[in-house]
Amino acid sequence: MLDFTARHSSNKEMQLVQQLVNGQPKSQQQIVKTLYGKADQTRYAAFRKLKSRVQQKLLNHLYFLDETDSRHLVSRRYEYQVLNLYMQVSVLYSEGELKAAESLSRKGQRLAQTHEMTQYVVLFGQLLRGIYADIRMPARYQANRLLLDKSKKTLVIEEEAAQLYWDVKGMVAYNVRSRRTVLDKMDAVVLKLAELYKAAGTFITFHYHYRAQLIKEELVGNYQEIIEVTSKTTRLLEKGKINNKRFDKRYNAYMSVYAHFRSRKVESGLRLAELHAKEFHHSSVNWLYYLEIYLLLAIHAGQYGQALELLGTARKNVYFDKQQPVAQQRWDLYMAYLQFVRPELSPLRMRNFTTFVQTVPDHSRDKQGYNVAVLILQFLHFLRQRDLENILTRLESLRKYQQRYLRETGNVRSQLFFRLLAIVVKEEFNPVTSRKKGEAILKKLQSSPPPGEAFAEIEIVPYEQLWQITLDILQTTALYNAEQDKKLV
Repeated sequence: MLDFTARHSSNKEMQLVQQLVNGQPKSQQQIVKTLYGKADQTRYAAFRKLKSRVQQKLLNHLYFLDETDSRHLVSRRYEYQVLNLYMQVSVLYSEGELKAAESLSRKGQRLAQTHEMTQYVVLFGQLLRGIYADIRMPARYQANRLLLDKSKKTLVIEEEAAQLYWDVKGMVAYNVRSRRTVLDKMDAVVLKLAELYKAAGTFITFHYHYRAQLIKEELVGNYQEIIEVTSKTTRLLEKGKINNKRFDKRYNAYMSVYAHFRSRKVESGLRLAELHAKEFHHSSVNWLYYLEIYLLLAIHAGQYGQALELLGTARKNVYFDKQQPVAQQRWDLYMAYLQFVRPELSPLRMRNFTTFVQTVPDHSRDKQGYNVAVLILQFLHFLRQRDLENILTRLESLRKYQQRYLRETGNVRSQLFFRLLAIVVKEEFNPVTSRKKGEAILKKLQSSPPPGEAFAEIEIVPYEQLWQITLDILQTTALYNAEQDKKLV
C-alpha cells in the first residue's frame, strides 16, 4: 500500500506518484532525472523496478474503494460483495475447509440470486456441486443441481442478449456510416431482445432490451419516444418492477436530459439537468459526459454565463485530461463557440482564439457531426474579421462539403443553414437584402426537426441563433463601412 498522506516524503515511490498527479506532462527521461539526478542505464533500470512496485501498490488500493456512495453505479457495490465471497469460498475450498466453504457458498448464491447476477449463481453452484459431492449430502446436491441447470439455461439466453446488444453498440460507436447500417437492423434486434427478455425475465435481459430501444430511437431521432421510455422506466423502478440493486438510474437520467436537449425542450431539459446533476459523482467520467449535455442546454437556452461556469467546472475535474483526445477536442470547440458568441464573457484572448479557429481539430473521418460545426465556426469568424479571401474559401469548402456529405434528408438543417450563408455572399454582405432573401429558408429551418444520431449532426449553437448572429455581424460591418466612407469624404 502507498501512504498518500506522506506527500513530502523522500520515499521515491511517493515522489513518483506526485510526479504523475501534479498535472504537468513529463517524459520518462524527465521523471528519471527528477528522481535520480541523471538518466543513465543504471537509473533507467532502477526506474523500471520502481514503476512496477508503484503500479502494484496502486492496484492494491482497488480492494478498498468505497462504492457505497449512491452517485456511483449502484450494482458495483453488490457485485464486489459477491466477488469477495466467491474468492473467500474458493480459498476455503482449496484448503479443505468444506463446511465453512459450503456455508459461505450458499450465502453467496442467495445474494447472487437477489441481485439477479446469473453468472455468479452458476459459479457458486459449480463450487457447491463439488462440496456436496465431497461431504456426501445427496439431497442438497440434487437441489443444487436443479438450480444450476436452470441457471445455466438462463445464462445462455442472457449471453445471446448480450451478444446482440454489444454487436449493435460496437457498430454505433464506430462511425456515421456504420450507424446507418445498424439502423436497418434495429427493429429486428429490439424485437429479438424483447423475446429474450420474455423468455428469461431477468434484469440483464431487460437491461439490454431497454438499452437497445434507446439506441434505436436515438438513431432515428425519435427523442420524444426516448423521453417516454425513460419516464416509464423510472415509474417501473419506483414500483419495484426493476431490480434497484442493478439498474443505473444515472444513465436513465442522462438519456432523459439528452432527449430533452435534442427535441428542443430546452427550458424543461435545463431544469432536469440541474435536478439530476447531484446523482453523478464528480470523480466519474460519466460526470463529464453529463456536463456536456448540461452545457449545451445552457447554450441553447442563451444562458452563456452558466455555460462558461459549467465549462470551467469540467476543465477543473481531475478526469478531464484522462478523456479520449476527441472528447477534449469537443470541449475546445464548445469554448470556441462561447468565445465567438459572447467574447466579453470568455477568458480566451482574441489572438489565441484566432489561432484556434484556424487550427481547430477536423473530425474528418466521420465527415459529419462536429465537422459541420467546425466549418460553420470558421466561416462566421472570418465574416466577423472581414477577411474576404478566407470567407470565399470557406464558402467554397461548405459548398463542396454539402454536395459530398450532406445530400440526405437527415441533414436538412445543415443544408438550409449552408444556403443561408451562401445568400450572405451572393448579396454582397448586405444585411437588409440578406435578411429578406433568407426569410423563406429561415422558416423552413425553424420547422425542420432535429436529425437522429445516425446522421451525427450536432448544433452547438442553434442555427436560428447563428443566423441572427450572422445578420448582426453584417449590420455591424455595414455601419463600420459607412463610417469609413464618411472619413474618406
